[in-house]
Parts: sequence; structure tokens; C-alpha cells
Amino acid sequence: MELNKKGYIRLAADLQTDSIVDGPGLRAVLWTQGCGHHCRGCQNPQTWDFNGGGLVPISMVKDAIAELEYHTGLTISGGDPMYQVESCLEIAKYAKSLGLNIWVYTGFTFEELLKLSKTEPIYLEFLKIIDVLVDGRFILEERDLSILFRGSRNQRLIDVQKTLENKNVVLFDEQEYLEQGKFKKTPMFI
Repeated sequence: MELNKKGYIRLAADLQTDSIVDGPGLRAVLWTQGCGHHCRGCQNPQTWDFNGGGLVPISMVKDAIAELEYHTGLTISGGDPMYQVESCLEIAKYAKSLGLNIWVYTGFTFEELLKLSKTEPIYLEFLKIIDVLVDGRFILEERDLSILFRGSRNQRLIDVQKTLENKNVVLFDEQEYLEQGKFKKTPMFI
């Protein structure tokens, strides 16, 4: 499903910094371009066009991530990042190496991604880097502004690492991360 030539990612916008609504803590958000789900009521329909946005060198995205201060995580959203899995994986690995946690929003369900990974193993490789996957298409009839970090009740906050370890979907505990400091940035120096 990859959209772009190697070494580039198609983005809908520049890297957004200082977000507090796209996951816990202070986050940067990468808005990918291209989505085939076309959910009715989508808040970002301008990101659907696979030829929209602009091609950006991955090295430039990494440079922008390296300049972040006080950020605890990177959220990859869109569009749908799974249509650019190779580029998103490279960026996520880099962000992880800097101590950032990774959240990914996708219209695909976790189960659909596992099925895709049987023929395209890169999906599983990407899942192994992700801390929390917000999965499932936005369903307008299930829209709920009172739920944390997602738009409709069918969408799940999946603790990907626990899910892969347990081989059953484990939902992210929305209260636990505050108590454990789970998403604090790891210091790069002693």
C-alpha cells in the first residue's frame, strides 16, 4: 500500500508541535496524507487525496523531531499512516531512539493489520514500535466528545506491546499512565 518513493513521506502539513490532545503529554503530530476509508464526518477529509499534500524527505522530518524540546511523544495520524507504513516505521524508529513514545491513529483495526502482516510483515514490524494504537474507522453515529483521545466509541486505545505479548487485545488503561508516569520522556544523559 506504500504511496511514495523511498526516502520520502507524503504529508498533509508540517510537523505539528505542542499538542496535548493527540495522546498524553506534550506531543508532536505527524499528519500523513492519503486515506481510503473516507469515514462520514471525518475531521480531516482534506487528507484523503493520495496525491494531495506534499512529498517531504524523511531526513527533514527526522531533523524536525530532533529539534523538539520537552515533548514526550510522537503521534502519527492523517489520513491514515498505514498507507505509508515503510516511511512511518522509519520515522517512528527514529523518534523512539530519542526516547519518545509512539501513538498511531488508523482506520484499520488491529486485527486487520495482523491479517495484512501475514503477507506484508512490515505491518507487524511497525506495530512492534507503537506504544498505543488508536484503531478503527470513525463512525459518526458513535461520535462521543467525552471519551479520551478518540472520536467515536468503536475506536480502541490499544496497548500494543501488552497485546503482542499476551496475544489478545489489551486496552490502554487511561488512568494508569498518569499514576505510573508511563509516558515520561527518557533522559538522554546521566
